Amino acid sequence: MNKFFITTAIDYPNGSPHIGHAYEKVLADVIARYRRLRGDEVFFLTGVDQHGQKMQQTADQEGVNVATLAARNTRKFIALWEKLGVHYDGWAATTDELHKKCVQEILATLYDEGQLYKKAYKGFYSVRQEQYLTEKDRGEDGQFGEEWGEVVELEEENWYFRLSEHAEWLKSAVTSGALGILPEFRRAEVLNAIERASETDLCISRPKDRLHWGIELPFDTGFVTYVWFDALINYISFAGYRSDETSSLPDFDTLWPANAHVIGKDILVPAHAIYWPCMLRAMGFTDDQMPMLLVHGWWNIRKKNAGPEEDDSEEKMSKSLGNVVDPAELAERFGVDAVRYYLVRDIVTGKDSAFDLDRLISLFNSELANDLGNLLNRSINMTKRFVGGELAEPNYDDDACKDVRCSLKDANKAYLAAMDAFDLPGALKAINSHVVRCNQFIEKNPPFELRKDDSQADRVSAILYHLCESCLHLSILLSPFLPDASAKIRGQLRAEQSFTGHLEDLSWGLLKAGHQTGKAKPVFPRIVLEEDQT
Repeated sequence: MNKFFITTAIDYPNGSPHIGHAYEKVLADVIARYRRLRGDEVFFLTGVDQHGQKMQQTADQEGVNVATLAARNTRKFIALWEKLGVHYDGWAATTDELHKKCVQEILATLYDEGQLYKKAYKGFYSVRQEQYLTEKDRGEDGQFGEEWGEVVELEEENWYFRLSEHAEWLKSAVTSGALGILPEFRRAEVLNAIERASETDLCISRPKDRLHWGIELPFDTGFVTYVWFDALINYISFAGYRSDETSSLPDFDTLWPANAHVIGKDILVPAHAIYWPCMLRAMGFTDDQMPMLLVHGWWNIRKKNAGPEEDDSEEKMSKSLGNVVDPAELAERFGVDAVRYYLVRDIVTGKDSAFDLDRLISLFNSELANDLGNLLNRSINMTKRFVGGELAEPNYDDDACKDVRCSLKDANKAYLAAMDAFDLPGALKAINSHVVRCNQFIEKNPPFELRKDDSQADRVSAILYHLCESCLHLSILLSPFLPDASAKIRGQLRAEQSFTGHLEDLSWGLLKAGHQTGKAKPVFPRIVLEEDQT
């Protein structure tokens, strides 16, 4: 059995989760469920990054304790993952004592090995990004762009990590692929960023007189750890790094390295592709122990009244623009299946996409309600009406039946290739291709017409078997995406235990002669808006 360790960027709970958070977690959840279906031993880690200056400032503005604010907002994220069916194996919260202990042990070791040093600095600081800026961060107009938010000038003493000493190694690791980055086009972006990293070291502390909400440096108690240095360590602290034998955490040596760090493109550089691998190397991790970064794009939103051909028809979601999409409200209004399906069906992993509510409804109604849902309903209803719900071993075969089996085989092959490449839309298209073939099969070989001829009884029986068997296979392939709907499909087929193995064992003939199907009930009821009913 192979191991598969998948982890997402931990969310910053200084507010409520948005559609981008939901996409990342559903993406990771689908991958984790697929790897389990493949037979891998999976550990899925996610969580929240609760420290930092923005959390402290928000708490001060609201007049609440910062720990109270972090706990309150964290509950919003946990509730959404439960609603969306995101099932993780490990939960990382950076206020956890085991994480604090791990961070401080790492800091102490790096200090002892001369990887950290103290110096005074005067310069500009981005409050939003919680990082120091250089002249290279200025725009062509000489100003710091809006992406940095509030920028203030500071003069203070801090601790630094010798990041520049690892720049040449990092360049080699990115070029050789030792540090995995998907999609490939992101690699050039990282190589360009390394040039800048070779010129500066990383400030890894903040003075307590400016920020008290963080993990205290073990060798200098007047400082707390920079939030990014603290947060990145969650990927190993909650995976069992430096834990003792009494810990309930995983066995780190068998779990690491991560097969997929699922992160957004905005935190690829510098955090995950610059800071993190250099931190790991400084801790003693080898090239073979570097993780693989799976970088996804953003969900933007179409501007109001923008034409379809306008180059600037999309804009980034932001609270200030008032265009943030609430995934919890979407799930309440349209159902979890519609939200999960849309999030991974209509965005190519690694690229941006524009959120479109009409598209969400259209995809659900066409591909799920009309195509797959209709196929399932017709297959079960015809089986009930024409053969009493009891399937028989096919005693008839022709080119049409062979084409159905061939279509399913091709769909399964395309599905596996797409999922192994983290191409979730491609996998759904493979599923849909067989759904379309099955519906065409019914239209060209209509059991409701053929049954009128007694000599066609074996043919009708074979057609119904091929349809029900196909529905069962489709439910299995769909299960990482829509686990609840998949279970409903198998329940209506009364085939809950017809397949309990791994995808490699999936083969034709799961339903045996004499199998009794159940009663059809819409698994994907069409979405009808109130205005459509008037």
